[in-house]
Amino acid sequence: MAFQPIVNTVTGAVFAYEALVRGPAGEGAASVLGAVNETNRYAFDQQCRVKAIELAGRGAPGAARLSINFMPNAVYEPRACIRLTLATAERVGFAPERIIFEFTENERIETAHLLNIVRTYKDIGFATAIDDFGAGHSGLTLLARFQPDIVKLDMDLIRDIDTDRAKRIMVRHMLAMLSDLGIVTICEGVETMGELAVLRDLGVELLQGYALARPAFERFETPQFVA
Repeated sequence: MAFQPIVNTVTGAVFAYEALVRGPAGEGAASVLGAVNETNRYAFDQQCRVKAIELAGRGAPGAARLSINFMPNAVYEPRACIRLTLATAERVGFAPERIIFEFTENERIETAHLLNIVRTYKDIGFATAIDDFGAGHSGLTLLARFQPDIVKLDMDLIRDIDTDRAKRIMVRHMLAMLSDLGIVTICEGVETMGELAVLRDLGVELLQGYALARPAFERFETPQFVA
């Protein structure tokens, strides 16, 4: 696992670390995910959760949260499949309420199955997040049926936002909509200081991307960000 911080640009503190799968020598995610199939998806999803929580239990600083990407199609029954996650969190002393489960709207899944998972997770006390919002096939339809705790705007909406008027207008309206729904917004893929400055001007507090910090292999780095 590598861990990339999500930074609160108002306080300068790390809000959460996103766990990103890597090979045993730090190989990129593609080299690992390319070997995942229907026969090993469940075991892979479970072991990713365990590894991320174990590492976070040893090294995540302060009250920073842990954001884990999960595969809805690997979950056959939410309460049965969450047992190992809960047991691991208890074993390493990492509070479940510090865990965020992200799912992407790009993955084609049965909506009723997804809603069952996220409602179960929320009942247990986990936070939930839609990742890559604005890039997938379900988008606003999914948001209308399920309001997560967090929405992460897709990096394609953020790229060059400082020079693209259309993206600024779209993001501004998305931020207003999510605020009205009581949903926290994270903008990911922030790579330049120009993008960062525009997003802060738009009122975004939580940012993630190379402009703040790159993923660190099995480490939890704290960016030196001046709020």
